[in-house]
Amino acid sequence: MRFFNILLGLFIFTLTACDESANIGSSIIEDEIEIVMDSTFEVTGHSVDCGKIPSRTVSQLLGIINAKGYGTLRSDVVTQLMPSATIDTTGVTPEDIDSMKLTLYVPLGGYTGDSIVPMGLNVYRLNKQLPSPIYSDFNPSDYYSEDDLIGSKIYTANALGESDSIAKLSYRNISIDLPVSLAQEFFNKYKENPEMFSVPSQFAKWFPGLYITNTFGAGRVVNISASAIKVYYRKTVEIEDTGKDTTYYKEGNYFAVTPEVITNNNISLSMSSELKSDADNGNAIVVAPLGYDVQITFPTRKIIESYLNNAGNLSVVNSLYFEIPAEEISNEYGINPPPNLLFVKSSEKDKFFAESQITDDINTFYATYDEATKKYVFADMRQYLVNMLKKDEITDDDETFTLTPINIMTESTASSYYYSGSTYINGITPYIAAPAMVKLNLNKAKVRFTYSKQTITN
Repeated sequence: MRFFNILLGLFIFTLTACDESANIGSSIIEDEIEIVMDSTFEVTGHSVDCGKIPSRTVSQLLGIINAKGYGTLRSDVVTQLMPSATIDTTGVTPEDIDSMKLTLYVPLGGYTGDSIVPMGLNVYRLNKQLPSPIYSDFNPSDYYSEDDLIGSKIYTANALGESDSIAKLSYRNISIDLPVSLAQEFFNKYKENPEMFSVPSQFAKWFPGLYITNTFGAGRVVNISASAIKVYYRKTVEIEDTGKDTTYYKEGNYFAVTPEVITNNNISLSMSSELKSDADNGNAIVVAPLGYDVQITFPTRKIIESYLNNAGNLSVVNSLYFEIPAEEISNEYGINPPPNLLFVKSSEKDKFFAESQITDDINTFYATYDEATKKYVFADMRQYLVNMLKKDEITDDDETFTLTPINIMTESTASSYYYSGSTYINGITPYIAAPAMVKLNLNKAKVRFTYSKQTITN
């Protein structure tokens, strides 16, 4: 409530000054505005198990690595499919279907580990609907049968032996042949009930989705940024009166993995003894996916106490800045710090992800890792402090925060002659795109609080 008294004092002072003549005011009142920056505050914290995470995201992590200094990470995928609302069946029949392929798109460099080592995967048809909510510790064993294998593939993560045109692409793809009989089943179902393909939840009752898992090999996990199923047709027509045939080719996009359907990464991580020892010794270690978060005590009460004791009645909060130096952890696979950290009250972390929230720059913030300075910086936390000043009492819960690695999804609006366009955040999820780890040097963290105060002398 002290904050409102300060603002009220500023408002009354302004009105009084406006009512006085300039000459009288200058002869009676002299004032001085002072900018105060206080950086005497300390932040403490430690590593905590992140627990299971809601890894529902379009991004899929597949494979196995055992990296010294990091640990052993395994991940496979279950996913529903978003059906195409309209499938063009004009001029073709189920017998004209030549093939069907599932394509997993991997961004260039979107892997951790050895790009050359051959690894295998299997694709299974799910036999019942996925649960919701669904978490990283999901066990798919009750949702598929070994008899429902519909595809397999041996793959690498490079373009060795590929044509120049493929080698120059900004992505690599893993293409898996699926049964023609399954494509025909989809075709016939669409002809029978096209309306079902317009409602993903109804479609999932009939076709629950896919389970994609590693079968052999280790040493690489790939980040699959998109998945799609395409059907290819080939129809041969005899040209009348010529005795010659013409073959027509056609293709159709049947399914894709999109944010509207359930996709889950089933992840297990056995962290290295080095990471566990660091955390046990009190170091603030962040490990993803499914490793450590860092829980901190932010000095909110000390900041407010300093402000109220020194600011005076005529003062305004200018800024609050939080900077954390970071130290990269040595490892054999070039595992980097997570690109972004979320700053959220520990008591509200699960709710943040469960409700698909985005940062509001009031109670939740994010910082991006700066490779040049080796820091995470939460640069604009002013509104958080303003809100805390309104409270009658600051509790431990108000000061206890979690720093957790996140993936940030953005969307851009189109630009025009009159409008330059903009980019905004449309989703935040726990970070599962790749293995990541970093040590946060909280003993060198800086909390910089700046305010303006006005001193009046008669």
